[in-house]
Amino acid sequence: MKAKGGGAGMTQHETVGTSLPRGVREGITASLAPVDADLARRYPGDSGTRQPVHTVYVPADALTDTTVRDWGDQALAALDAHAPDAGALAAVLDLPGELAEPVYRRVRAKLEREPVEDLRIDFEDGYGQRPDAEEDAAAARAATVVAAAHAAGTAPPYVGIRMKCMEAAVRDRGIRTLDIFLTGLMDSGGLPDGLVLTLPKVTYAEQVSAMVRLCEEFEKARGLPAGRLGFEIQIETTQSILGPDGRATVALMIDAAQGRATGLHYGTFDYSASCGVSAAHQAMDHPVADHAKAVMQVAAAGTGVRLSDGSTNVLPVGPTERVHDAWRLHHRLVRRSLARAYYQGWDMHPGHLPTRYAAVYAFYREGLETAAARLAAYVNRTGGDVMDEPATAKALSGHLLRGLDCGAVDAAEVEQLTGLGRAELDALAGRAPR
Repeated sequence: MKAKGGGAGMTQHETVGTSLPRGVREGITASLAPVDADLARRYPGDSGTRQPVHTVYVPADALTDTTVRDWGDQALAALDAHAPDAGALAAVLDLPGELAEPVYRRVRAKLEREPVEDLRIDFEDGYGQRPDAEEDAAAARAATVVAAAHAAGTAPPYVGIRMKCMEAAVRDRGIRTLDIFLTGLMDSGGLPDGLVLTLPKVTYAEQVSAMVRLCEEFEKARGLPAGRLGFEIQIETTQSILGPDGRATVALMIDAAQGRATGLHYGTFDYSASCGVSAAHQAMDHPVADHAKAVMQVAAAGTGVRLSDGSTNVLPVGPTERVHDAWRLHHRLVRRSLARAYYQGWDMHPGHLPTRYAAVYAFYREGLETAAARLAAYVNRTGGDVMDEPATAKALSGHLLRGLDCGAVDAAEVEQLTGLGRAELDALAGRAPR
């Protein structure tokens, strides 16, 4: 149908013909209302908060009020001893020449300012079985140390405990430790922002449901808002990936958490061992690890539940040649995880911090100009050599935001390259504004 006036286009006042009765559309909308609500509940998207690039695990008995600073100082000492300048570190890790100086400078600054982004005080494998009185005291002391660090402004952005699991042999002990720790925090002024709890060795969704009940009961007992407590689910058993009926059980666990699950953390060594992988071949890049993490990734997509890779147990200690070998391995594994959209991992030793941040910073800096140019072209509709869609623009802005959050890039350089401020990047990434 031609528009009035003989033109080829439609005017804003002209109507088009339709055939379906109005009630059809309304009926379909009504029939899909439950689906709309279910999608909104199950797949709310990313929370928009900062995700740490790593988690540092420290046995509860080794925790002190200087643990974070001690890790930073030891990491700096390792740099001084084994890579005292940008060229030396770039040679070890095969960093491009243009990245050597900015990466090295940022790594040192990070280790001086904020060496640990996420600290987990471990009451599980790293702590072991202790007399009840000893673990009681350690849980109470952990709460005191965390509360004091927050009061002094020296706490890392995220901190919490890994309790014992929900298996029968250690269940009561894990529940008691969690209760003591949370009670100690409440009695010291309240739960801090960035509090993280980790539930390990989950095998059945019912164990996640039990953790939900613990959180609900503590909130009621202390007058906290419903939903205040969340927790990570650690994936370290085959049953958490594939159930006896053939279903992907990790998705059931996310559902059982009722919105309280904040992350899925892959446990390299427990999971590999449960698959029968010999000790010499247990690693983050083993095929059984890749399969488990792919299942985790699909199950978590869109839910707002974040992913964390595991760790390497090869420590950068000893003579320089051995340290360099361990650094190259760790750097390669971290880069591999980042490329596979696992933006967080575990670090088990202070010597891992230099290569953690070197890998993360190089990853975000080497892609900065390309990502910024593509995003600017999308926003300004100026085209370019890649035709991007809204989903890709969302990924591009998310990439830039993660680089900003960890300190790999600066807000000023991102805005100069894209013309976009933080709020605009948040909107493109689908994040709630900060």
